[in-house]
Amino acid sequence: MNRYPVWKYAVIVVALLVAVLYTLPNFFGEAPAVQVSSSKSSVKVDTTTVARVEQALKDAKIVPDAVALDGTSVKARFGDTDTQLKAKDAIQKALSPDPADTSYVVALNLLSRSPAWLTSLHAAPMYLGLDLRGGVHFMLQVDMQAALTKKAESLAGDLRLLLREKSIRHAGINRNAQAIEIRFRDSPTLLAAKNLIQDQLPDLQTTETPDGTEYRLTASIKPEAARRIQDQALKQNIVTLHNRINELGVAEPVIQQQGIDRIVVQLPGVQDTAKAKDILGRTATLEMRLVDESAEARAAENNSGAVPFGSERYLERDGRAVIVKKQVIITGENLTDAQPGFDSQNQQPKVDLTVDAKGGRIMRDTSRENLKKRMAILLFEKGKGEVLTAPVIQGELGNRFQISGSMSVVEANDLALLLRAGSLAAPMEIIEERTIGPTLGAENIAKGFNSVTWGFVVIVAFMGVYYMMFGLFSGIALAVNLLLLVAVLSMLQATLTLPGMAAMALALGMAIDSNVLINERIREELRNGASPQAAIHAGYERAWATILDSNISTLIAGLALLAFGSGAVRGFAVVHCIGILTSMFSAVFFSRGLVNLWYGRQKKLKSVSIGTVWRTPQNDTPPAGKKAVSVT
Repeated sequence: MNRYPVWKYAVIVVALLVAVLYTLPNFFGEAPAVQVSSSKSSVKVDTTTVARVEQALKDAKIVPDAVALDGTSVKARFGDTDTQLKAKDAIQKALSPDPADTSYVVALNLLSRSPAWLTSLHAAPMYLGLDLRGGVHFMLQVDMQAALTKKAESLAGDLRLLLREKSIRHAGINRNAQAIEIRFRDSPTLLAAKNLIQDQLPDLQTTETPDGTEYRLTASIKPEAARRIQDQALKQNIVTLHNRINELGVAEPVIQQQGIDRIVVQLPGVQDTAKAKDILGRTATLEMRLVDESAEARAAENNSGAVPFGSERYLERDGRAVIVKKQVIITGENLTDAQPGFDSQNQQPKVDLTVDAKGGRIMRDTSRENLKKRMAILLFEKGKGEVLTAPVIQGELGNRFQISGSMSVVEANDLALLLRAGSLAAPMEIIEERTIGPTLGAENIAKGFNSVTWGFVVIVAFMGVYYMMFGLFSGIALAVNLLLLVAVLSMLQATLTLPGMAAMALALGMAIDSNVLINERIREELRNGASPQAAIHAGYERAWATILDSNISTLIAGLALLAFGSGAVRGFAVVHCIGILTSMFSAVFFSRGLVNLWYGRQKKLKSVSIGTVWRTPQNDTPPAGKKAVSVT
C-alpha cells in the first residue's frame, strides 16, 4: 500500500543529484577579473588577443588564475582586487597605448570561482541583480523632438523628389522645425501637390494658407505617425544600447523602457562609472565614399607616395590601406534598413541595403557615372574611421541595392547589424545616475540569506515539535524544495534580486503548507479509526486534490505578475512560480517517498510518530470491530 516502485526512487535520486550539481557553483563565490572586448565593431577578439593579454601580464610579472576566450571577449581571473587593478593597467597599456584611439574595452568584472569540471558541465551560479552585486544605474532621457525633426528632414527630401518626378512646379520647400512648408504660384498646382502627399506620404497631414500673391501648403507629421516614430526611435536606441553594453561583459544587464521617452539601464557588477558612461554615449556614423583609383592613390596605398589632394587614407579590417575621396555620397541617416541574405545567382552571402528617396536618387546618379569603380563604406567611431567593405559598383543602383563579395555568413550578419544599429536613432542624456557599491551588495546578500535561513530553521523546529517524525520528514522535504529552487534558478541563469529572495522565503512558507495539509489529513484518518498504513495512504491521496487546487490558484496569480509586471515585480514572480512547482514535487512526491521508506516496509505497523491526535468526545470510543490506535 505504502511502497514506491524502484523507478520512483530512481527519479528522486536523479533529481537530487542534478539539484546538488547545479546548486554547487553558488557556493564558490566570485573572483575579481579583467575583461577585454572590442570597442570597435570592426575589431575582432580571438586567440591572438588572448596571447597579447597573456604576454602583457607576463611582462608586468602578474600571474593570473586563469585567462580564457569566452565568446567575443577575453577574461582574466585573479586572486585579489589589488592584482586585478594592476592587471587592468598593464593590459590597457599593452592593447591601447594611445588613449585617444582605443580599439579595446578593458573593464573590471567579477567571475565565478567554480572549478573547471563544473563549468564543463555548464553548471553556473545564478546571476545577482544590482541590489545584491553592486553596480551602476542610469536613467536616460531620449530626445523625442530630435527624432521627429530627423524624420521631418527625411520626409522633406522625399517630397522634393516626388514633386520633381511628377513635374509639379513649386516656388520653394523649407523645413520649419517639424513642419514642411511648400509655396506655389497657383491653386491647381497646390491641389495636385496636396493629392500627391495624401497618396504617397500618408504620415503627413496638410493645411493650406494664402501667402501674399502665392499659396502655401504646410505638411506636418500626423499625431499617430509621430507616436509610431517615437516608439521606433526608443526601441532602436534600446537595441543599440544592448549591442554596446555587450562589450562590457555585464551578466544580465537590465535595459528597459520606462514611460514614453525614458530608458533604464542597470549594469550589475560594473564599478567603473566613467567607462560605462563612455560606452553608453558612444556615437557611430556611416559614410559611403568613392575609392580613389588614380595612380597616386595606388602608390599611397603601398606607402610609397603621398595621399592625393581631396582624398584620405583609411584601413580595412585586415589592415590594408584604402584611399577614399573626401566627398561623402550618402551617410547612415539615409539608410533605412540592412538585412543579410544570399545571392540568388551564386548563393554567396550578401547584405541588402535600403535607403530613403534622397539617398536613392543620389545613388542612382553616382552609380550611373561610376560603373565598375569601387565604393567604400566607412564606419566612424570616436572620430576614427575604418573601411567596413569596398565593393565594386556592378550596375545602376537605386533605393535598394546589395553588397556582396568575399564575405562569410557571420561577416554578412555582423555588417548588417553594424549598418542597421550603428548609431542612436535619437540623442539621449543621462538624467539620473546611481552607483551601488559591492559592500552594500554583500550586506544585502547577508540579510537576504539570514532571512531565508532563519525562516527555514523556525519552520523546521515548529514542524519537528508539533508533528514529531512526520515533522522531520516535512523539514527534509523543505530543504529539498530549497535545493531544487536554487538549482532551477541556476540552470535558467535567472537573475536573483532582493525581491527574489523575499519570494524564496515566501516559497518556504507555502511549501510547508502542503505538508501541514497532509499531516492533518493523516491525523483525521487516525481519529476516524483507520489503521496507520491506511491513514498514511488516505492522507496523501485525499490531500492531493486540495494541494493541487491551492497551488494552481497561487500559480495563476504568479503568472499574472510575470506577464504584466516588470523590474522587481517580475523578479519576484519568477522565483515565486518556480517555488510553487518545486514545492509540489518535494512536499508530495519526495516526502511520501521518505514516509514509504520509513513506514512502508513495516507490515505490522501499530503506531506512527505524528504528534498528539486530538479526539473529539464522540470519537473516544472506537467503532465496533476496531481497536484504538496508539499514536506518539
